[in-house]
Amino acid sequence: MTIDLPRPLEDYFAAKNRHDIDAMLAPFAVDAIVRDEGRTYTGHAAIRAWMEETTRKYRVTVEPTGAYPDGQNWKVSALVTGDFPGSPATLRYRFSLAHERIAGLEIGA
Repeated sequence: MTIDLPRPLEDYFAAKNRHDIDAMLAPFAVDAIVRDEGRTYTGHAAIRAWMEETTRKYRVTVEPTGAYPDGQNWKVSALVTGDFPGSPATLRYRFSLAHERIAGLEIGA
């Protein structure tokens, strides 16, 4: 199934599946905020550290299965497969976009 996503989201998911940290970080605004696993990461340095840790720990691949816009936000459901209990699992991603950049990302079940 092909899902049409805004370019920053397409770029993020493609880079995530390649485990390419630099390319994963590229679509994020410098002051972006990420919320995942009960923690918050603000700015490129913190987001990079989160990406490096989770990529090393979980080695996931992500296949978006549904998406819809909600104002400046996009809600994406995806099948996530990797090195974690319960894999594969469906996760929900909520992206906020600003100036063609990812300004915020929340990941949850």
